[in-house]
Amino acid sequence: MPRTTLVLLPGLLNTRRVFEQQIEALSDIADCIVPELWHHDTMGAMAEATLAMAPPTFALVGFSMGGYVAFEILRRAATRVERLALMDTQAAPDSAESTKRRRALLDQTKIGRFHGVQRTLLPQLVHPRHIDDATISQPIFDMAQEIGAEGFVSEQRAIIDRIDSRHMLVDIDVPTVVIVGRQDQVTPLPRSEEMAADIAQSRLIVLEECGHMSPLEKPAEVTTALRRWLSQ
Repeated sequence: MPRTTLVLLPGLLNTRRVFEQQIEALSDIADCIVPELWHHDTMGAMAEATLAMAPPTFALVGFSMGGYVAFEILRRAATRVERLALMDTQAAPDSAESTKRRRALLDQTKIGRFHGVQRTLLPQLVHPRHIDDATISQPIFDMAQEIGAEGFVSEQRAIIDRIDSRHMLVDIDVPTVVIVGRQDQVTPLPRSEEMAADIAQSRLIVLEECGHMSPLEKPAEVTTALRRWLSQ
């Protein structure tokens, strides 16, 4: 299998570490690039920074917030994307309720109440079986602390201001895999089913006993899915 450049876009409060196991396992076939998205506060700026790092053509993986950035990259440079993976993400914008929650978190952060990801949030992020698994939870805690309050604010602002990408789905014409945890509470399974239904060359993979953090919760299954996708 020829080598490819794999651009991996992390989620909210995630660093390169969220893809650590995939990067290592795919090192025989892919050169991986993971941009530090938290330095930017718009999807456009995140997309432009990613494109500046990437070669003329590449395979693109968007996890959670990274999926929103992936859609922005497609708006700006669709011909550079050879294949697409959308992981635990959605094309739809946030609901009014979700935006209200995000703005409340921003307000709390501005007055010094950013505490990273707390253990009480884990039931929303991972499958119940994984809450007490430190190999999954500790990276989540550590990445949030590394990014910090300023990065959190930047990312939340970008997420709040993103536009609806659902109309783009029918125009995606590259090999696409949509991966989602069956118990994902952040971007539930129906959002992935909708994306897969509208993208012509797509395959939907549902990971059992898995929440939102699929690269950490089901690393081997995610790697297998990406390897198969890269060989299409």
